[in-house]
Amino acid sequence: MATTFTKIASVSVGSGGAATITLSSIPGTYTDLVLKFSNRTDNTGVGNGFTLTYNASSTNYTNRSIYGDGSTTASSSSSTSGMMWVNGSTETANTFANVELYITNYAGSNFKSSSNDAVMENNASATTYAGLQARLWSDTAAITSMTLTPSVGNWVQYTTATLYGIKNS
Repeated sequence: MATTFTKIASVSVGSGGAATITLSSIPGTYTDLVLKFSNRTDNTGVGNGFTLTYNASSTNYTNRSIYGDGSTTASSSSSTSGMMWVNGSTETANTFANVELYITNYAGSNFKSSSNDAVMENNASATTYAGLQARLWSDTAAITSMTLTPSVGNWVQYTTATLYGIKNS
């Protein structure tokens, strides 16, 4: 059971928007990491995703996802740095998708595994998604930075990423 939950970094996108969000200089002093991410883009598409890369590496990722939209369910696998979900500009005004990612043993010399849950908010007639994802980065380097990039478009104002460190001792 975690005894400490410390905010390492937080980025909130300003009025001009942003193509990426980078959380850098992640210290290796914690056991695990938690990323809480509230997001929206200026893209008109529905159900788009984003990429999350560690240490600027775009290789050695494996994902397994399950998701649903209220009437159907599906699963998928990929070997990309892709993640679920992003609210676009056609979803309900002023709503944001939410993602929580838990990364275990991020500073160790083993491969980095994580799990996340995500929901794309939409109160209109368009589809809304919720999903779970297991993720593996097959690299032994400690995670020292993370970059979040929408699949299409740019992050809009008030998109926020907050990274926490967890110590189990």
